[in-house]
Amino acid sequence: MAEAAVDTVDTVTSVPVAVVGAGPAGLMLAHRLGRAGVETVVVDTRTRHEIETTQRAGILENDVARDLVETGVSDRVLREGYEHEGVELRFGGRAHRIDFKALVGASVWLYPQTDVFVDLADARERDGGTVHFGVSGTEVLDVTTEAPRVRFTAADGTRHEVRARYVVGADGSRSMCRDLVPEDRRVRYGKEYPFAWFGILTEAPTSAPELVYAHSEHGFALISQRTEAVQRMYFQCDADENVDDWPQERIWETLQARVAGPDGFRLKEGRVFEKTVLRFRSFVQEPMRWGSLALAGDAAHTVPPTGARGLNLALHDVKVLAEVLLRALGDEGDAALDDYQPQALQRVWRAQNFSYWMTQLLHAAPGGSSYDLRRQLGELDNVVATRAGRAYLAEQYTGWPTRAHD
Repeated sequence: MAEAAVDTVDTVTSVPVAVVGAGPAGLMLAHRLGRAGVETVVVDTRTRHEIETTQRAGILENDVARDLVETGVSDRVLREGYEHEGVELRFGGRAHRIDFKALVGASVWLYPQTDVFVDLADARERDGGTVHFGVSGTEVLDVTTEAPRVRFTAADGTRHEVRARYVVGADGSRSMCRDLVPEDRRVRYGKEYPFAWFGILTEAPTSAPELVYAHSEHGFALISQRTEAVQRMYFQCDADENVDDWPQERIWETLQARVAGPDGFRLKEGRVFEKTVLRFRSFVQEPMRWGSLALAGDAAHTVPPTGARGLNLALHDVKVLAEVLLRALGDEGDAALDDYQPQALQRVWRAQNFSYWMTQLLHAAPGGSSYDLRRQLGELDNVVATRAGRAYLAEQYTGWPTRAHD
């Protein structure tokens, strides 16, 4: 969108950086820039209530959890999150623990994305940052110039224009900012998966101390936790499954069958109070920067949830982008932005590979043969029975330490 439509505005604001999208990526970028003295305006079509009441699971890499604390967002992850030093792979009806701490000296934190958002939104409010929730009519204009603008109607009906030096599109998997890159200048890579996850929240005690990834001839299941009294669980289903076709009895029968084994392991059941079908795909758009516009998080890439990479990738994007923007706003100018995409994409494609690997390792492909099932079991056995296999999964799952490798 190069030219603005004729439109009167009630207020005009000038800031160095405007951010479209007030999810964790957009708010973390604003927080990092704010700590460096750079003012931002962040806008989102969703209300704060809508975002913080949308239940989202979350596994945080150790570096991401540490960043929340060390950058002054909040230390709540340490007080209310759960540190997991490993995961369990369950196949052939038996449990095999991957000990992250012993293998790679790292751990992950079970801390829902919803709580990450709340911490960041509270931090922006605490620090006096400008965030407009519940906006409409958002336009991003003139991104190929040095004076891009963002126009929107605020929740109170007033029309605003933000004039910035740079605009960041952190507006999620349905991003409109990504479409500002001309069709003949962008490349979109993607893979659709022929199955989905049926997810539930249940009022029940924990069934296991850490996440359980279960492979069976009936399909995949993931046993996760939320709190001591509320658990989140998933099982593989058809991509077009209807939640109304699944009463509680059928849900528990399916989950129990996928974790059953000679060791007698059973899930602790309770009232199911939320049911969703989560379709997923792999997606990457290049370039991640176009003129004065940069893309971050799901606006630029998505991964299937099997490897727990999505939120971590988004927060890594803005860690790199904040540093690059500070250089660009200083003496280096636009040339500094050239460093953003190579640094971000290296991690993005690593995560794409790991997420794909975990997905094909654990899920039953529709129409798969008995050979396919046995081959999967052989690959799983290679993972758990060799130190190299266990270490590979542990290093990939806990993330590639930013300080050591990036």
